[in-house]
Amino acid sequence: MRSRSNSGVRLDGYARLVQRTILCHQNPVTGLLSAGADHKDAWVRDNIYSILAVWGLGMAYRKNADRDEDKAKAYELEQNVVKLMRGLLQCMMRQVDKVEKFKRTQSTKDCLHAKYNSATCATVVGDDQWGHLQVDATSLYLLFLAQMTASGLRIIFTLDEVTFIQNLVFYIEAAYKVADYGIWERGDKTNQGIPELNASSVGMAKAALEAIDELDLFGAHGGHKSVIHVLPDEVEHCQSILYSMLPRASTSKEIDAGLLSIISYPAFAVEDVNLVNVTKSEIISKLQGRYGCCRFLRDGYKTPREDPSRLHYDPAELKLFENIECEWPVFWTYFLIDGIFNEDKIQVQEYREALEGILIREKNGLVLMPELYAVPPEKVDEEYENPHSVDRVPVGKLPHLWGQSLYVLSCLLAEGFLAAGEIDPLNRRFSTGFKPDVVVQVTVLAESNQIKNLLQDRGINVQSIADIHPLRVQPARILSNLYTMLGRNKNMKLSGRPHRHIGVLGTSKLYVIRNQIFAFTPQFTDQHHFYLALDNQMIVEMLKTELAYLTSCWRMTGRPTLTFPITHTMLVDDGTDIHPAVLATIRKLEDGYFGGARVKIGKLSEFLTTSFHTYLSFLDPDCDLKLFDDRNDSCNSPDSEYGDYPADFCEKDSQDELDQYINDVLQSTALKSYLPPTSKTTTEAPVFSANHSTEEILSIMAKTKGLEVPAVSMSLPTKVLNTHRKSLNLVDNPHFFGTKDHENVLHLPKDAHGDLDCRKLVDQLKECPTLHDQADILYILHILKGADWDTELDGQYGVTVHCLLNELYRKAGLNQEWGLIRYISGILKKRVEVLAEACTDLLSHHKQLTVGLPPEPREKIITTPLPPEELTDLIYEASGQDISIAVLTQEIIMYLAMYVRSQPSLFVEMLRLRIGLIIQVMATELARSLKCSGEEASESLMNLSPFDMKSLLHHILSGKEFGVERSLRPVDSSSSSPAISIHEMGHSGATKTERSGITKLKSEMKQRGSTPSSPTSSSPTGSSGDMSWGDRKGQWLRRRRLDGAINRVPVGFYEKVWKILQKCHGLSIDGYVLPSSTTREMTPCEIKFAVHVESVLNHVPQPEYRQLLVEAILVLTFLSDIEVNSIGGIIHVDRIVHMANDLFLQELKSFGATGSILEKDAATGICHFFYDSAPSGAYGTMTYLTKAIIIYLHDFLPSTGCAMQ
Repeated sequence: MRSRSNSGVRLDGYARLVQRTILCHQNPVTGLLSAGADHKDAWVRDNIYSILAVWGLGMAYRKNADRDEDKAKAYELEQNVVKLMRGLLQCMMRQVDKVEKFKRTQSTKDCLHAKYNSATCATVVGDDQWGHLQVDATSLYLLFLAQMTASGLRIIFTLDEVTFIQNLVFYIEAAYKVADYGIWERGDKTNQGIPELNASSVGMAKAALEAIDELDLFGAHGGHKSVIHVLPDEVEHCQSILYSMLPRASTSKEIDAGLLSIISYPAFAVEDVNLVNVTKSEIISKLQGRYGCCRFLRDGYKTPREDPSRLHYDPAELKLFENIECEWPVFWTYFLIDGIFNEDKIQVQEYREALEGILIREKNGLVLMPELYAVPPEKVDEEYENPHSVDRVPVGKLPHLWGQSLYVLSCLLAEGFLAAGEIDPLNRRFSTGFKPDVVVQVTVLAESNQIKNLLQDRGINVQSIADIHPLRVQPARILSNLYTMLGRNKNMKLSGRPHRHIGVLGTSKLYVIRNQIFAFTPQFTDQHHFYLALDNQMIVEMLKTELAYLTSCWRMTGRPTLTFPITHTMLVDDGTDIHPAVLATIRKLEDGYFGGARVKIGKLSEFLTTSFHTYLSFLDPDCDLKLFDDRNDSCNSPDSEYGDYPADFCEKDSQDELDQYINDVLQSTALKSYLPPTSKTTTEAPVFSANHSTEEILSIMAKTKGLEVPAVSMSLPTKVLNTHRKSLNLVDNPHFFGTKDHENVLHLPKDAHGDLDCRKLVDQLKECPTLHDQADILYILHILKGADWDTELDGQYGVTVHCLLNELYRKAGLNQEWGLIRYISGILKKRVEVLAEACTDLLSHHKQLTVGLPPEPREKIITTPLPPEELTDLIYEASGQDISIAVLTQEIIMYLAMYVRSQPSLFVEMLRLRIGLIIQVMATELARSLKCSGEEASESLMNLSPFDMKSLLHHILSGKEFGVERSLRPVDSSSSSPAISIHEMGHSGATKTERSGITKLKSEMKQRGSTPSSPTSSSPTGSSGDMSWGDRKGQWLRRRRLDGAINRVPVGFYEKVWKILQKCHGLSIDGYVLPSSTTREMTPCEIKFAVHVESVLNHVPQPEYRQLLVEAILVLTFLSDIEVNSIGGIIHVDRIVHMANDLFLQELKSFGATGSILEKDAATGICHFFYDSAPSGAYGTMTYLTKAIIIYLHDFLPSTGCAMQ
């Protein structure tokens, strides 16, 4: 018999250790590991980590086999792993109904459990008795299922199991917007069961999705049917959210050692090396101790000061745990494995030695890893005073299986029994490696031969959709519909992928369906959804954004292929030529660079070999999937209402089931035409003269219903009438309507009973001079009779109000009448199809949203992702009667989301985006630059094209100067509004300081007298004031107003507020107190603290007053650096601002100022001139605020002379 080699003996030693510490807990029936001798529960996460040592050991035996017994040993160990993974699969498949529900609700009550009974696979506690929702645990399972399958283990046996795993992919797909309880099962660190968005969950989900994409679960023995499909856009969502969070772990934890598992082994979810290093050094500097790392700051778990009789903590109690948090050795095994992956010998050496010092050696030679090290109760105060000075004692489970397993794995790696690539067969470890430049392939297709010929006349050769046969092109919504078939399973009652829209990464692949190659046009070119796609400049802008997005986010082999259709809506009005913006874009694409992206333009057939192909084999005819068995499901998708694609998109004759299905979906969205044309030659007086408002229409309708509606006006800080047309005014005071007798003016037809005669109203549709009047009539019918009322127009049946409105919408779209388009969108309650995603994007980048105008009961705050219906209802409710504002709110949320993805730097130091205030500021800006009344400005705002609206928003966010000019294009006679375009100002004529502050709008056409000096005063300031202020008048007022509306604060503001709260009892702001006790619960860099400060500041309705308060607090925070222990009780910030204002006025009077310069703002009592003073300089606001603070805090400041500086 051959003698055992040295390495064999070492391996046998590890095998004994694993057998006695880990495998002895494995249940022989289910294969699950119980948490210990006394704990019969099996946690999903702990089970997976605990079996890693067994998996690694099995591979080590197979590789270093001296004799046949070693091969047998390897097989036995690998089967232990398979048994455990299948045991977990059993547990989850028993909860298949929860997986199905969760795809729709994402609720904590409908999620998979976090722990199961290790003997029976049954659940252990109720749905609401534990923080079950832990996306990272389910993701970890999928990640290792993929890695182990790739290493050669066969874990999945049947196609039913494959569809279940596919549904688990849908389960974790939405991780980027799911607030869960996270890796420590606690959620918010006060331990009160509040879920929050956790970076560790998002990162683990991203890694799992990438790992399992296009993986065959049957390994080498499978075919197309056992392959898992992941949509790349969901991965990208997770990635961008992750980047915006790190190094923060969640809103209540500024750093968490659990992040080690996503920046390093096993997830390697972060591709940016710098971000990995920043996160790692934060963990080391804030959490590392002498025995391991704390989980997070102020973690009370198992500390001597924790009250074991209750689960939750009181918020103010968290300060007690500072500096005495328990230290967990398991994190050192992560650092050790990380060192091995990075080939950093010093790190490996350092952590191996550190671990040797804290492991516990039993008499029988076993090495055990304790769960954690705690401060002994009698030494708590000593440790609190001098952190890391006291010797700690091991507490908790011995061994801690998770730690024990990673320790064994790290030893096998460090001693060379395993190579890094063997425990990472899918090569996740190269995620931070070099990425080559992406070239985007663009193929431009003409919708019809007419358009193809028009382009040819311009010297541009493209194919038409008919030319590229046998290749097929379809709109993105068809792909969304086809994907709902993925993962369906009758036996398990699983419904497949929820109907979500598909992003540009998904439409840039080619798809092979039933042996035909399909390309899909991106979502943003689809006009069936929202009116953004009706604006050609906007389409070009979105194309730019999407190309840039593709270059930075494409991760697949091959190149992305974007199919850009040129449709009839891209022609100029009379259809004789292509829109100039579109032409210019095609020319730029031909140059090879567009918007910073490298592009290659060509025919689709040339790109077949260089593109990425996905085989949608679940649609094959031999699958038991019926495309039509639930026709209602597929066709009533959210997109099915309007518009029609040209017939060339489909093949006419082939009646293959797939073609039939595609035709069916397209048909369900086709439109028919009923509306009479507007009449230009009407002799009667028009029904509505242009100066009628919805307000009047509403009150008439109310009378017909026997209700009395007062003319309500929204008050403070600028008044908005609940109206749509001429009287919408976002800037000045409202003009209340006299009680004139509306009926006489409005010529509304009456029937014999004196009620409104709806049939006659329908006939009046034919006599309307403008589309706007037709819209008003339809609005009245919509409110009185409902959308489904049959108008029987021209004796045809089935012509509902809804049909007519849709048709009117299309006509308005062709005429580019944006005010009308927004109005009809509002009546139809259309919603941006990506509204929920846009909202989620902003929230997950830690920006809260509010909709509606302040103050609060009307202004609604959105802090967690909401389902689309709820979100839309909330927006309509917050906008009051004003449907156009509701539509504009959605539009702006969408632009903000585009910017937060493409230019996150615009949003630094902004925590809450208040859409109502932003709309107001936009209107104020237009009023200033056009020198017109608030009413006209509000109407101009509603009539801006989407592209101009987006530019205006960008200028407000970025602080660039812009000019506004009335364009002189002939305006269709039906449009009553001035046409306006917005353009950026050149740098000439602006000093650097002027440019950096958002300064004077220069308007091209001077129109009226001076504007109101503030949104709350209705009288324009006198001309004498204008002279003395010179050209810069209003510059700082405007800047403060903008910063206040978008809630921008100085860098590091919140941490400074935290410091000042340590020295006083609280800050009082506009009657609301920010108590110092918040610092006992929250740490300075915590987002939760920043949000708390923000919510107090947001009680201030005037944006410019809010900014002055922020400046005052900033001056106060300079005091936190001087050696003063206390600066008194509650500090009233308003009082300081008013004192500063009084000092300012005294000084002005001493210079002999009179009249309008001294004029005060009615709402706040602050002098307008003070609002408009620069912060710095001898007469700057800071000077007066500092003087005021010194007077206010006189008793607490040191008496030396230097304090005055």
